[in-house]
Amino acid sequence: MSDHRFDVAIVGDSLGAISCAVALGRYAPDLRVVLVTNADWIGGQITNQGVPALDEHEYVERSGTTTASYHDFRRSVREHYRRRYNVPPIMTESVLGADMPLNPGDAWVSRLAFDPRVGVEILEALLPADLQRVRGQVIGADVRGERIHALTLVTDDGERTLKAAYYIDATDTGDLLPLTGTAYVTGAESRSDTGEADAPLEARPDEVQSFTFPFAVAFCAGEDHTIAEPEGYVGFRDEQPYTLAPLGHDGQPVRYRMFKNSDTDNLPFWSYRRVHVGALLGGQDISLINWVSNDYFGGDILNTSPTERQRHLNAARRLSLGFLRWLQTECPRDDGGFGYPEFKLCPEVMGTSDGLSQQPYIRESRRIRALCRVVASDISTSANDGARARHFADSGGIGWYAMDLHPCVGNRNASRYAPTRPFQIPLGALIPADTVNLVAACKNIGTTHLTNGAYRLHPVEWAIGEMAGTLAAYSVRHALTPADVWHSPDHLTGVQAALIASGCPVAWAIDVPYRTPDGTINPLFAPTQRLLMRDIIRRDSQRWHHLGILPDAPIGDDLDMARVRELVADARPDHTWREICHLLAESRKIR
Repeated sequence: MSDHRFDVAIVGDSLGAISCAVALGRYAPDLRVVLVTNADWIGGQITNQGVPALDEHEYVERSGTTTASYHDFRRSVREHYRRRYNVPPIMTESVLGADMPLNPGDAWVSRLAFDPRVGVEILEALLPADLQRVRGQVIGADVRGERIHALTLVTDDGERTLKAAYYIDATDTGDLLPLTGTAYVTGAESRSDTGEADAPLEARPDEVQSFTFPFAVAFCAGEDHTIAEPEGYVGFRDEQPYTLAPLGHDGQPVRYRMFKNSDTDNLPFWSYRRVHVGALLGGQDISLINWVSNDYFGGDILNTSPTERQRHLNAARRLSLGFLRWLQTECPRDDGGFGYPEFKLCPEVMGTSDGLSQQPYIRESRRIRALCRVVASDISTSANDGARARHFADSGGIGWYAMDLHPCVGNRNASRYAPTRPFQIPLGALIPADTVNLVAACKNIGTTHLTNGAYRLHPVEWAIGEMAGTLAAYSVRHALTPADVWHSPDHLTGVQAALIASGCPVAWAIDVPYRTPDGTINPLFAPTQRLLMRDIIRRDSQRWHHLGILPDAPIGDDLDMARVRELVADARPDHTWREICHLLAESRKIR
């Protein structure tokens, strides 16, 4: 059994694991970092989980509303398609409207949907060249007191011991938490625990969101690619049920057609998660099928034995294949009759023999008991009357998505879609209350069952990974635990400054991008972010109800001048925001 020592060990092949490695390579390239993965493809939900139709917010195309590296990833996807297929950067016709940026799938769920194999290629190119990588599974941990001393891996070459100063759990299901004895929760917490009005009276640890095995299909006109009926097909068909008319949030069916708009003008099922438009890119249309009909809520894979877990995974695979069979044989056709035998399963798109995703798409993980927990009132529209959600002084990133919950184990009617305000990601949510050298970097952060539904999406997970990598690197540099960093105002500001300098927004300001139109770094970005972290916008002001900060308007009485003057002593109400930023930059209080 070999012994390896690193500064930071990242465990997981999730999207958060990749952005974490990118952040570590950028902020501290001299550190010894290892990435431990257990899947054929890196990238989690974008790649091996088969969800490359990105779940994002309406401002995502603007620089500074996601991290700079996520923005660059999206740009790299489009550049790949422009080079390979010689297509223009703007689509004159799109399901989302005219003159939209290139969307290889022209999917209506996302402004950017693409082949997962393209995602793998681009993510691999982003990883630091000197990053050490190990393929294996963690099966044990040596924990002494509140500190992880080592991990035991099983690899193709046998067992290995891996030692690091800091460990990052970037697995989609929080796999390191039970192995290291780190306190965590699963499922729905009780109302008395979280204070959330929509939480159940008693905790339901097994009430975890459904997971899904997506699959890719091409439409091959005039051909018959009907698959054999999988075991349990009739039960799945009737009980799930398989349908193009799922129940909406009001309990009424929402009807879709396959290739045409519905009578109520719902867009077609086929283009929902389409990832390849044949008319634009050549070849046949390819769509990814990730729908409520193949969401598996028949059992929990977080709180069970390995044997039971495998049983549920196998059943979930049959559920998805059954949905394909239904689409091929029983789905109502737009032109009359039933079934689309023209749908051909595309195993090559997923990199698997059965055509399903390599890993299940995980919506809910084990979640650490963190130094800071995000609850529903922190982000919901009903509890926050301004343009933004609750201000977190320890913010290390931003995101925006509804609290979107799919059917759950034991409660198939637990679906929920509650609107939120654009929110922040507190650094304290990444730090366990107990294990001192572990950081969470995926869906395992300190959210609740409800708020997890808003923090699980692609750009948010990417930001969480960057935060985790930067926090770990900063902790190494200063020989501190992440909790020590969080408890120290100076060190917390240091981590935030490092994130901001890397193009990671920690507060919402849609009119102050990280990059200007010519691609240079905007000199207003860093001072704007630092000012906003002081929570300086007055609740009764115009700016409080505006997601931008109006850089060329006088600040007037919109700001708490006492807090502004803590950073800019000579600030005046007749100054514009831009002028305040220039004064702040000149005062060298921006790190």
